[in-house]
Amino acid sequence: MSVDHHSQAARVYYRLVRDFAQSVQPWEQAIYHDVAPDERWDITLTARKVYGDAGEFLAVMAAAGLDSVDQPLEQQRLVLPTADRLRAFKRRAGFESRADHRKGGRPTWRTD
Repeated sequence: MSVDHHSQAARVYYRLVRDFAQSVQPWEQAIYHDVAPDERWDITLTARKVYGDAGEFLAVMAAAGLDSVDQPLEQQRLVLPTADRLRAFKRRAGFESRADHRKGGRPTWRTD
């Protein structure tokens, strides 16, 4: 990740994912992922398993309630947003985790 034009974008995105993970209802679409022992010290592995992209580690951190990438990811069932909902959260927050979707500190999909 690089420095964002909107410095609070990552924080807003984290909060959206965290709130979703804590309040999702059983009838809502979500991804349920059981954390395996090999994921304890590598949240990028969890992101690859869930989204096929290691760059989505911030979503994993938020769902697990982690404050730092150095914290261990305990074995648990994570509730994560679907890829479509994750994209919607990114747009709402003005955040993009993929470098190829960023230019000049801004997401390339931005309309402003």
